[in-house]
Amino acid sequence: MKASEIRDMSVEEMNEKLTDLKDELFRLRFQLAVNQLDNTARLKAVKKDIARIKTILRENEIKSSVGQ
Repeated sequence: MKASEIRDMSVEEMNEKLTDLKDELFRLRFQLAVNQLDNTARLKAVKKDIARIKTILRENEIKSSVGQ
């Protein structure tokens, strides 16, 4: 997921996507613990997507507070 795709989302969509990614990360970590994870690179990708969404949410929060 690219940052430009995330910026096009609404805040509600970003929060929903963030929840989905956190759930996926939990499942991936569980699979890793029981040695059933095939694609270990997916862990890193999900973590980066979570960080991107959190960063953009924070940017939006700062923009709205500065504008007041």
